[in-house]
Amino acid sequence: MSGHNKWSSIKHKKAKVDAQRGRIFTKLIKEITVAARLGGGDESANPRLRAAIAAAKAHNMPAANIERAIKRGTGELPGVHYEEVTYEGYGPGGVAIMIEALTDNKNRTVAELRHLFSKHNGNLAESGSVSWIFEKKGVILVKADQVSEDDLMMVVLDAGAEDIKSDGHSYEVLTEPENFEAVKKAIEEAGIPIDSAEVTMYPKTTVKVEGKQAEQLLKLMDALDDHDDVQHVYANFDIDVKLMEELQQE
Repeated sequence: MSGHNKWSSIKHKKAKVDAQRGRIFTKLIKEITVAARLGGGDESANPRLRAAIAAAKAHNMPAANIERAIKRGTGELPGVHYEEVTYEGYGPGGVAIMIEALTDNKNRTVAELRHLFSKHNGNLAESGSVSWIFEKKGVILVKADQVSEDDLMMVVLDAGAEDIKSDGHSYEVLTEPENFEAVKKAIEEAGIPIDSAEVTMYPKTTVKVEGKQAEQLLKLMDALDDHDDVQHVYANFDIDVKLMEELQQE
């Protein structure tokens, strides 16, 4: 089971209640703007925009903010032109890290990310160094105390899921991106609470990280995720769930 997805779930819940809401809004507005610029302002015909709007609503972003971001993307309002850039690197313990960013200054962004990697005992790498480790998947997390594995399996496999993994605390339901919405809907209609759900870059292999390296790695992940230009951070670490929760609460 991917430790990154558990980290992402913990991080997103924390972001909803802490003082970083403004930073979260900034990232979401960037994504809505770029999605509208690339695919148009009609969310029914633009899956990326539809997903961005859903994420914004999940964080209680006002409708007016969403509408302005769409209009900036379509050119109805003036706005900054953001470029999509992917960066790759290694964290403590040799963990592969891939970053998706939206920036209006690539030189500034790469310099700041290189500094963060260096500060937390990692290093930025060449393009293509780690991207081969990841593949796009739909990932839905369900807490193990909410449903039995057999019952969950019956629901999701019929809806098109490809696999279920468990770490004793959560079930991780994996889907192809095109089946994600159907599987998510099936879980919801079955009355099973969802802990988190997203289409993400899922690691084909994971690296076990413990002790001091786990602490350094999570600090690096948090620092990267908090950077204004970073939209998504993916990594292939495997850290004990209890240790991860303890470190994230510090």
